[in-house]
Amino acid sequence: MTQEEREDEANNAQIFSQTPNNTNKTFYVSALGLDVGSKRIGIAGCDRTGLIATGITTLHRTTFQQDVEELKRIIQERDVEILVVGLPYSMDGSLGFQARQVQKFTKRITAILKLPVEYVDERLTSYQAEQMIIAERRSPSRNKGLIDRKAAALILQQWLDIRRQQQKAVDQKNA
Repeated sequence: MTQEEREDEANNAQIFSQTPNNTNKTFYVSALGLDVGSKRIGIAGCDRTGLIATGITTLHRTTFQQDVEELKRIIQERDVEILVVGLPYSMDGSLGFQARQVQKFTKRITAILKLPVEYVDERLTSYQAEQMIIAERRSPSRNKGLIDRKAAALILQQWLDIRRQQQKAVDQKNA
């Protein structure tokens, strides 16, 4: 890594290392990304600086109560403060049946988990994740759980990137 790359990385980390009022208090990102499907939930987390999202696990859905218990365990382990959920808009931008199902599920779990939620447009994330699996010379049909985890990581990464861009805009405005 060059000196310039190290400085860029340090500057990016600094965006999340201060509170919005620039008081030098440490500010960490503690988010969990979810790709909610009817059979599985892809789960991703991020490093504490909010730079990189990675897939954690795939939850194979059973009962609502068991799904909630598993999510609770992960949330407690990772000290999660916000859920980032992929919302599958239709290609025309409307909310279809699956998007409404995701919203219904999310509303139920956030009421129990007492966590804020933000939605991210997840159009094509599963396709992108599948293409990543193919590029790794793996079979998509044999790696559905991995596709869900990668899709969750793409959803969370999109949210982190938007958040970082917004913080940069605020910092530039205040400079």
